[in-house]
Amino acid sequence: MRTAALVYSPRFKDYDFGPSHPMKPVRVARAYDLIRACSILENEHVSIARPSAADEDTVALVHSREYIDAVRAPSEGRSPKRPYAFGLGTIDNPITEGLYEATALITGASVLAADLVFDGTASVAFNPAGGLHHAHHAQAAGFCVFNDPAIAIAHLLHRAGDGVKVAYLDIDAHHGDGVQEAFYSRRDVLTISVHESGRYLFPGTGEIGEVGEGEGEGFSVNLPLLPYTEDETYLEAFREAIIPILEAFAPDFIVTQLGVDTHFEDPLTHMCLTTRGYMSIIEEIAGRFPRWVAVGGGGYHITVVPRAWTLAFARMAEVTPPERIPESQAKRYRFENSNTSEAQRKPKSRNPADPEKKELPFLHDQVKPEIDPIWAEAARRFGAQSVREVKERVFPYHGLKGK
Repeated sequence: MRTAALVYSPRFKDYDFGPSHPMKPVRVARAYDLIRACSILENEHVSIARPSAADEDTVALVHSREYIDAVRAPSEGRSPKRPYAFGLGTIDNPITEGLYEATALITGASVLAADLVFDGTASVAFNPAGGLHHAHHAQAAGFCVFNDPAIAIAHLLHRAGDGVKVAYLDIDAHHGDGVQEAFYSRRDVLTISVHESGRYLFPGTGEIGEVGEGEGEGFSVNLPLLPYTEDETYLEAFREAIIPILEAFAPDFIVTQLGVDTHFEDPLTHMCLTTRGYMSIIEEIAGRFPRWVAVGGGGYHITVVPRAWTLAFARMAEVTPPERIPESQAKRYRFENSNTSEAQRKPKSRNPADPEKKELPFLHDQVKPEIDPIWAEAARRFGAQSVREVKERVFPYHGLKGK
């Protein structure tokens, strides 16, 4: 029987860039509340693990000491030298009270998830606060200060020694650039990112030609997709281009970044997946890889993220979730409106909030996005072309036929 651990702390809420920032820490707390309300944590093979902050040596597996010191400086009453050089004090990554402690705790949670899986305490461990995949060796970026998935991978490699292979799969709408960067010249770590093309979305990277360098050539895989990509197009591309590479690599551990900003209601991206499409991706992973470390990631719609991560953790734990959201949580999902800007030009179709509606809301989406057929066809053609290019450029490195 699969054993599953949820790594959680109420102090995850401290990773907070302010009320006007799109990264809302409440989404993680609400995911935990919904997981608990759905009775997933009551199963005997499911546990909760409480993390502690990662120490400096662990963070330094990926980040420079100078950068770590700059992040820590405000907590010690010091002003960091050249904060902008480290990506700190920007609109995306403002300097806030307790930032070092908050990001060190999230990092410690991902490291704990890796330890639980490495030690065999859990078959799968999930840190929903993690997935801060844009942080670089010496620079914060894209709401990310310490790159917890990269640090967790480096920690796994440090513990395991030579001969162990780790696959990193990133399904966030944004390219997993920081993790790719950390292992770009290594062949014992396969980094895969499936994302909205950088031609349309931050951070502007993630082209198919970014395949790694030196010994790592062929072990960085990118599958860019077009705005308005929906479930069918995404899943076809994923199954054709990504699953064969993962199976050929045959990792000892898989680390997944499970950002849900690919959802059609997300206010920051242009992808158009539903929770059913998202869960089809989770299903592809759950059935193949027995030692699984999972972290959260992007997702900026306050009612979508908890539902998606509750469904995902239920699958990790091999528990059947309820069809409808329990009454104790239902009000949040009946009445809260989207935080989507009116300026966001993304097709949407949602059930309007109905104060008189007595039925409990569903965990899964009950509507699909309405996409102009021209856009949908363009996304399908782009996805097919990306698959062809991945097969031609990357498959041969893994002994797979390029056509």
